[in-house]
Amino acid sequence: MVIGTGLIIGFGANIIISSEMNIRKSFVRDNPVLSALDKLHRPALIDYEDEQGFTEEPDFVEIEKGEIPETLHTTEGTVQRGDSLYSILAAQGLSPLEIHGITTQLDGLFSTRSFRAGQKYSVARDDEGNFRRFTYHQSRSITLHVEWDVVSEEFHVSKEVQDYDTRTSNLTGIITSNLANELQRNGRYGLITQLENVLSWRIDFNRDIQPGSQYRIIFEEKWLNDQYVGVGNILAAEITIRNNTYTAYRYQDPQGVVGYYDEKGDSMQRFFLNRPVNYSRVSSPYGYRVHPVYGTRHFHGGVDLVAPTGTPVYAVADGQVIFRGRKGPAGNMITLSHANGYHTQYLHLSRYAVNYGSRVRQGDIIGYVGATGVATGPHLDFRVIRNGRLQDPMQALASSSAAQSVASEHRNDFLAKRGMLRAQLDELDIQLASAER
Repeated sequence: MVIGTGLIIGFGANIIISSEMNIRKSFVRDNPVLSALDKLHRPALIDYEDEQGFTEEPDFVEIEKGEIPETLHTTEGTVQRGDSLYSILAAQGLSPLEIHGITTQLDGLFSTRSFRAGQKYSVARDDEGNFRRFTYHQSRSITLHVEWDVVSEEFHVSKEVQDYDTRTSNLTGIITSNLANELQRNGRYGLITQLENVLSWRIDFNRDIQPGSQYRIIFEEKWLNDQYVGVGNILAAEITIRNNTYTAYRYQDPQGVVGYYDEKGDSMQRFFLNRPVNYSRVSSPYGYRVHPVYGTRHFHGGVDLVAPTGTPVYAVADGQVIFRGRKGPAGNMITLSHANGYHTQYLHLSRYAVNYGSRVRQGDIIGYVGATGVATGPHLDFRVIRNGRLQDPMQALASSSAAQSVASEHRNDFLAKRGMLRAQLDELDIQLASAER
């Protein structure tokens, strides 16, 4: 009871004291003379500043919004020949264990083979010089970030992709030398591989296309703000050679299946491309031969296609990489598995362009011509196997049946879209080296 009374008395006294202090503060604040005396005789403790810089109870507290940015110091660099992601990060003081953790996070997000000489990067450090962020500009639209999180004390990897605009463009002209040069001169060389994949069953690009041949191409372009990024899909292409016209239209059916078709809706493509590489000659055919290195007569299970080192090698059909590696005299080799019991092999490669287990589409670049293993010079040894039995590669490529045409239930839809593209092609005037964008 005494304790309770004491608490009540104490609480009441605090109220009275607090009220008196408030009255005194108000009275002193309103009287200039008393205010000056109050400051003169105020105890030294009143000058203490709290974490917000207050020395006494404020009348109003302004709430700040936002975040105080951390000061980081950034240096920029350019990837040099021989540099790798590992070497650059190691030069920034990261340990092998830390770099391993980063590359593990990069798996599936970024291929270290995309680390190319000439690309820009930057490194950010804090005021103490500690590593905070590595930024790699993979392309105009893709940026890779490796950041150190000071809170979680972990590295985080992210990829920033800027959306680009897709614009429809066209090129028309009369070929004066060859089609590749025409496209190069117009800054759209990236179209050549697509054109070859689309029309190679109807046209031999090395022999058929001659000066005087005409072309019309409607295609997509990728733009990032006002900067050209690259070419997209070819929508329609037409080449006229000695009064013979070959036309292909891109069509995606309601199920999402994409293909290139002629005026009737028949596929422009077959199960196999007609060639896996742009070669100059066949140096060794399929069958029995005298080996150019060993000098012995034996069976040759492929066909040797001569081309310069670094020439792109294409997948002749949709498939999956089931082998990628060094294979004795075959050198660097890739084996693809395809439908209908087919496998294709690509030997003596100088380097690879796909990973083991990757799925590839017909016409994708999978590697580059070389002379690894036992070889007298750069060439591609190309092989075709069906149901475990070797096939003559050139016969297999030539005899593969045509792919399916537009399904009957989608035919009206195809004809409507083909009609719109046909009208656009007809509007294009053939002019020497002309280009509209």
